[in-house]
Amino acid sequence: MSDTQQRIDDLVKNNEIVLFMKGSASFPMCGFSGRAVQILQACGVELKTLKTVNVLDDADIRQGIKEYSQWPTIPQLYVRGEFIGGSDIMMEMYESGELQKALGAR
Repeated sequence: MSDTQQRIDDLVKNNEIVLFMKGSASFPMCGFSGRAVQILQACGVELKTLKTVNVLDDADIRQGIKEYSQWPTIPQLYVRGEFIGGSDIMMEMYESGELQKALGAR
């Protein structure tokens, strides 16, 4: 496992909720990242408990997360080490109630 993959693995496994995104929770830098944060807030996730990783700050992480998850787009949500998906999947799961269950089973 490369250094970048190990860094990603540590972030995913050592934080309950991790969102790899463009920007930060308080200042998203793309619409999809902003929507992901809004969905999490609607599910009751407090921003102070949300670990975000700004992929714009680190080109290795930006590419590495796509390889790690085998998912081509950002944002990417992980809950308790499990890859959930991007903002479209988050929205579908939110609308069906699945995301609230995944986040609430803490």
